[in-house]
Amino acid sequence: MTTVLGQNQYGKAENRVVKITRDGDTHHIKDLNVSVALSGDMDDVHYSGSNANVLPTDTTKNTVFAFAKEVGIESAEQFGIALARHFVTSQEPIERARIRIEEYSWDRIATSDANSRFIGADEVRHSFVRNGTQTRVAQITFDGERWEVLSGLKDLTVLNSTNSEFWGYVKDKYTTLQEAYDRILATSVSTWWRYNWTSDEDRAPNWNKSYDQARTHILQAFAETYSLSLQQTLYQMGSRVINSRSEIDEIRFSLPNSHHFLVDLEPFGLKNDNEVYFAADRPYGLIEATVLRDGAEQRIPFDMTNL
Repeated sequence: MTTVLGQNQYGKAENRVVKITRDGDTHHIKDLNVSVALSGDMDDVHYSGSNANVLPTDTTKNTVFAFAKEVGIESAEQFGIALARHFVTSQEPIERARIRIEEYSWDRIATSDANSRFIGADEVRHSFVRNGTQTRVAQITFDGERWEVLSGLKDLTVLNSTNSEFWGYVKDKYTTLQEAYDRILATSVSTWWRYNWTSDEDRAPNWNKSYDQARTHILQAFAETYSLSLQQTLYQMGSRVINSRSEIDEIRFSLPNSHHFLVDLEPFGLKNDNEVYFAADRPYGLIEATVLRDGAEQRIPFDMTNL
């Protein structure tokens, strides 16, 4: 043989599962996109085509849907942990499971008052509108002994209409950008953070509370930082999360700089006093960095936020 098998994995990607929990007349919804990747003793299936150690990807799909009923979905992290534990502990050839989840949020629709001729708010607790502000993400990896849990979000669009500057940068013969002392700062936040929970012997975090608090700290830091660069804002966002949440050791951001350029209104006899902008979707600056707790190891892959 002149070749050897390298790293490999297999599974069923993007299993779309929606779970409705009926609490009397009040319904609750969980909407997930679950991808399963398994690895272990898989040499024979690659070398000879023997499927003796292969759990069919269709079975992994069925497991996702069955666990939505049997285990329930309290959080993306809890559901992913249950799936990863099952695949590694129930199948000897499987040595490592990685569960990647996107969670889509739904808000309950506010309805008319009970005195209208329509069904009143007291009677309607089963109607929802898709919340498009961001997508929650999680990745759970288990090797039979140690856990790695990553959480995060993507497509969280934010904007500061002032308190942002950009000046004092390097200039060469190709530089045309004018220094800005009052500009719009806008970005679409993609971020992953890593928990320091790695063992069943330790108490797991409250996944939903931790996610909500991390998101809040990210937004507050973005709003409360007087920004001289998007890099500075990124670091403040990461630092706020690390310093406020003891269960998180590492957070990685990918922040496109969504440029807003002042429109020249002078040809129309108008003065543009930082009021009218052209929002350019491309090209865009892309700022990426990881913020760590002092002494922590960087483990989130550099390209995670592009997934």
